[in-house]
Amino acid sequence: MSKTVIVSSRQNWAVVAFGFLALSLAFSCRSALGLIMPIWQREFGWSSSYISGVGACALVIMAMIAPFAGRLVDQRGPRFTLNLGMGFLGIGAMIVALMNSKLMFVIGFAGFCAIGFGIVATHVVATAATRSFSKNQGLATGIATSGATGGQFLIVPLIAAVLAFISWRWSFGAISCASLALIPCIRVKFRSRPPQINRHALTPDQSNIRRDLAFILRRPVFHLLFWSFLICGFTTTGVIETHLLPFASFCGFPPVPSATAYGLLSLVNLVGMIAAGWFSDRLNRPILLATIYVFRALTFVLLSILPGTSVEMLFFFAFLFGAVDYATVPVTASLVASHIGIKVMGMAMGMLSAGHSIGGAMGAFLGGFIFDATDDYSLLWTICIWLAVGAAGLIAFIKNTPPAEATA
Repeated sequence: MSKTVIVSSRQNWAVVAFGFLALSLAFSCRSALGLIMPIWQREFGWSSSYISGVGACALVIMAMIAPFAGRLVDQRGPRFTLNLGMGFLGIGAMIVALMNSKLMFVIGFAGFCAIGFGIVATHVVATAATRSFSKNQGLATGIATSGATGGQFLIVPLIAAVLAFISWRWSFGAISCASLALIPCIRVKFRSRPPQINRHALTPDQSNIRRDLAFILRRPVFHLLFWSFLICGFTTTGVIETHLLPFASFCGFPPVPSATAYGLLSLVNLVGMIAAGWFSDRLNRPILLATIYVFRALTFVLLSILPGTSVEMLFFFAFLFGAVDYATVPVTASLVASHIGIKVMGMAMGMLSAGHSIGGAMGAFLGGFIFDATDDYSLLWTICIWLAVGAAGLIAFIKNTPPAEATA
């Protein structure tokens, strides 16, 4: 193997490694909000609804930023895009660490941090990883994007330790320092442009944002993926990440075993994403993605019979659901690259990510509304079962062979 190939391979895997770390920091910063919320309630006298409202605003801004972040990675490459996002995240976390008023909290978390969350997102990292590899794209994407959940398993306990032994300000300060420290590493290790894309061959007319948007929206596969990914956000970010722990408390399970089960879910999630990426390089991808959604529907059947059972059943659910939680990401990214086109992959993934966030907001709101109205979660689990089956049905219309216009 030539020296050039070895160096190129190292640079490609550097994209995976630093993409993993970037997502770990961004998603851990998001998780820190819930971790530190009780302390802010005591220290500042803020209500949980106010803090949660700021977090919800951050999610809305993320959804708005996602397509533009995807467009940015198409045009400027992952090095510039990720460094921009890490800069916003580092500044926002530092503002939160130094805050002493509600305004500073809004500016720091719902402003700078939210923009950073929208840029340092799975669709940007997935696009960067996919473009860096001609072989094993799915595996590389699965490893890189697993930082979104698996990285939290590593970093959130460290944040909790700093919180317990020093203060919450140092927790956000550490996130800020780590985010800013990652910028020169990404600048050194990343290429300025994706190697497979010949940008000199693109005329200004070809790279027009309206033309690219029209091209994406004309692809039937995009609409199938969009609505299935919106359902994905509803059943994961919206329902499970928001309502699993309250449901566990509703079932009478103690807080510590419930939190441990959620940690197990995150750990298995990492393995599930990597495995899904590996399988997407070798199996029929639409069948694989549809199977993931069907399996997810079955896990909600298990969740519906959880009340009245032992805590071991909660751990069993966490293990099964973790295997298919974010496993949709690398397979969906692979289908976008092949069926829509790698030149507009960032923008297409950004639009899908926005749909995922919208679905998550819908799931979080509807779950709370249903519980307030019925004092039970059974209806929510039934809705999730049929939505997941519906997502599998949408994916069934996609062929494994990409259309000619996407490969042209």
